[in-house]
Amino acid sequence: MGTAEAQGALWGAAARDWSELNEPNCAVLYETVFDAIGLGAATELLDAGCGAGLALQIAAKRGATVAGFDASAALLAIAAERVPGADLRQGDLESLPYPDAAFSAVTSFNGVQYAGDPVAALRELKRVGRPGSPVAVLSWGDPDRCETRTILAAIGGLLPPPPPGAGGPFALAAPGQLEELLAAAGLTAVGHGEVAQQFAFPDLDTAVRAQLTSGPARMAIEHAGADATAAAITAAYAGNRQPGGGYVQHNVFRYVIGTG
Repeated sequence: MGTAEAQGALWGAAARDWSELNEPNCAVLYETVFDAIGLGAATELLDAGCGAGLALQIAAKRGATVAGFDASAALLAIAAERVPGADLRQGDLESLPYPDAAFSAVTSFNGVQYAGDPVAALRELKRVGRPGSPVAVLSWGDPDRCETRTILAAIGGLLPPPPPGAGGPFALAAPGQLEELLAAAGLTAVGHGEVAQQFAFPDLDTAVRAQLTSGPARMAIEHAGADATAAAITAAYAGNRQPGGGYVQHNVFRYVIGTG
């Protein structure tokens, strides 16, 4: 059973703020993975979980033909602004609306862990890629090396305990877990790497506003209210103030490239 309706509503609730404040910090993730898979003018790319489409925009500037898929109509509307004419569709990762072998490369940035059935989602990514083509999946790395874990912990503290087996931001962070997941979906890991990333904001108000755009934060707002969520995020940023007044959190993400 898919989760598109619930996740789309959460991640799309503050779509413009997400695209303008949060997603630019993720450009290094997209560029690194595109370099790793050799994305170029001959690539026909599907970005599954494309959000507001910054990765698609970067890929299109490299000459690739791009298609994007996401659970959020609000985020897809922004993707359409960024990449006019791109093939953008909405739905569940576990049921992609494309024929077999439609793409020469498939990516999914920080999305598979939110699928109701991550293995089924990866099987779909494999199905729509051509035999031997890269399927690249990126997720949060070691929580101990991700300063944003403090924000996510603060948000999680406002929510009831999740049901057993429920995924979350760090659901795929354990060593070897991405490789095991790809193998369960019939993909063979042929490459992997880490990407250092940071969330950097000029002031505390902007930092808090940016973090309020995430799906977990929107869930906390629904459960505990906007004021309590903002207060928890504000407190969690206490150790990240820079000498010049900005706020920076350093993180590491990990990606694995599979082929089928």
